[in-house]
Amino acid sequence: MAPLDMKAPNLKGEDGEGSVQVKLDPSLKIETAKVFSVYGKGGIGKSTTSSNLSAAFSHLGKRVLQIGCDPKHDSTFTLTGRLQPTVIDVLASVDFHPEELRPEDFVTTGYNGVMCVEAGGPPAGTGCGGYVVGQTVKLLKEHHLLEDCDVVLFDVLGDVVCGGFAAPLQHADRAVIVTANDFDSIYAMNRIVAAVQAKSKNYGVRLAGCIANRSRETNEVDRYCDRVGFKRLAHMPDLDAIRRSRLKKKTLFEMPDEDDVLAARAEYMALAQTLWDGTEPLAPAPMKDRDIFEMLGFD
Repeated sequence: MAPLDMKAPNLKGEDGEGSVQVKLDPSLKIETAKVFSVYGKGGIGKSTTSSNLSAAFSHLGKRVLQIGCDPKHDSTFTLTGRLQPTVIDVLASVDFHPEELRPEDFVTTGYNGVMCVEAGGPPAGTGCGGYVVGQTVKLLKEHHLLEDCDVVLFDVLGDVVCGGFAAPLQHADRAVIVTANDFDSIYAMNRIVAAVQAKSKNYGVRLAGCIANRSRETNEVDRYCDRVGFKRLAHMPDLDAIRRSRLKKKTLFEMPDEDDVLAARAEYMALAQTLWDGTEPLAPAPMKDRDIFEMLGFD
């Protein structure tokens, strides 16, 4: 295999209205698995949601690969119990010669057999995070690791909607947005909806819906969904059990069988089954910023 080229890529053609972005290499298409990308406002609980959802898929008997797409490389630590080295760091250690790597150098088997990869990212202020995602998929392809997956789940950095961190959408079948029942989260969700809609013009990705996380109520989330034609797929209340599980570096499926833990597990299992069975492709119409302010009661 040839060394991976980590230089900044050339931009090729339009990819969404008003943008010029790196286009997906057709040879990197993930063909044998259902692919989901998880987005949401920074700090909303995407990694917790992603890891528990991966665990739930594994309990459905699916072979799961979770790819963390954040330079902090903390997406999979509740599945593995520790921070994993990033693909970029591992590649740098062999001067970007992937043929010198073994799968165990960059893939860790976590809870219940979930395969865990941390893509990492370029140094702060340099390079393109989306290009890192592309190189990670390329490496997984070259080592034939995607052929054994039923589900691939991308856990994507914050609410960045640039072409770089929208790159997982080029691979995904469905995008899921994690939100909360508050203005900032819904505002971010609206921007992500717009980003996914732009990608859907040239790629197969479609929106599946949103997950209300860390929220006692869902009334504002539901009001937004009704307004734009979106759908809430699940509701995860602000449970102390979830906070405790992260402190213990574990998924909810490894916590003691307390009532709140059992209820949260059941919600994740139901969500995994819903996504596996297939969701209606949604095409919501994102709102203008001023309209969201007015809808949620802000002047």
